[in-house]
Amino acid sequence: MHFLDQAKIYIQSGAGGPGAVSFRREKYVEYGGPDGGNGGKGGDIVFEAVEGLNTLIDFRYSQHFKAPRGKGGAGRQQTGAGGKDLVIKVPVGTQILSEDKEVVLADFTKVGQRKAMLEGGIGGRGNLSYKSSTNRAPRQHQPGEPGEELWVWLRLKLIADAGLLGMPNAGKSTFLNAVSNAKAKVGAYPFTTIHPKLGVVLHKGQDFVMADIPGLIEGAAEGAGIGDRFLGHIERCRVLLHLIDATVDDPIAAWKTVREELTGYGAGLADKPEILALNKADLLDEELMEALCAELAEASGSTVLPLSGATGAGLETVLDHVVKEIGTSPDTSEQSEDREWTPLS
Repeated sequence: MHFLDQAKIYIQSGAGGPGAVSFRREKYVEYGGPDGGNGGKGGDIVFEAVEGLNTLIDFRYSQHFKAPRGKGGAGRQQTGAGGKDLVIKVPVGTQILSEDKEVVLADFTKVGQRKAMLEGGIGGRGNLSYKSSTNRAPRQHQPGEPGEELWVWLRLKLIADAGLLGMPNAGKSTFLNAVSNAKAKVGAYPFTTIHPKLGVVLHKGQDFVMADIPGLIEGAAEGAGIGDRFLGHIERCRVLLHLIDATVDDPIAAWKTVREELTGYGAGLADKPEILALNKADLLDEELMEALCAELAEASGSTVLPLSGATGAGLETVLDHVVKEIGTSPDTSEQSEDREWTPLS
């Protein structure tokens, strides 16, 4: 399945049905009179968050959504049928933004959450409603109010408890495959991960969702590499697991590069709890790993955990720290701060 986390769509609620002009022609009714009914209400545009979706790819091929209009009124005081509401199903984690991307109109963080975005037009009045003591045979009627229309942006921010980040080739995909049910692509070249991946991790009776995003390089905030567009998918995470490749020339510089990109991105990512793990420990001797961990711990002011995603060494300890942080960190699923983002070309 292709992954898409941004889409622009057009939505339009249904117009109200027209009122009817009608007069009774009944046997034994001496004077008859007007009996035109009112038009029906147009359908609303409703968004609903549902299970089983984790991409907005469907909105690449269907970009216009119009609710049905209300039916017209009829004689014998019959009111027209209302138009059915058009329910647009989106993944949990979807935000709806205004066309200028300045205002968040809705944020869906739970399954079953619904929001009526546009209301259908009210049906027009039939000529029966105009009858009065001085206007016994009115022929006035209303055509029904038009529906509302709007262009909106949909942006998906995946819902995950822990976010996995680091530079390209830090071993994030290997780690995610080792601890979860994910089957992320692994390769000996940069940017094997080109879109976010989710995995469900089960550790000591507790399960949580971990999100892996494409690697960050220096200048990602300015669009270098894949850029920082996918950082939005870890905005809702309670804790960040930062993997650093122990085999690079300068692990401390690699750590600083990612931290600078988090700060440049904003949205509170730099302030989230962070767990540092020095990966690929199986490729270095124990003494050198200890020295690198000590240097990185001194530079970062945090505990650094040795790890090998390939052999599984250190996985239990890292997951212990992740579970502990998830249990103590506040729930940040209601993320209010947003930043500008670049739509797909």
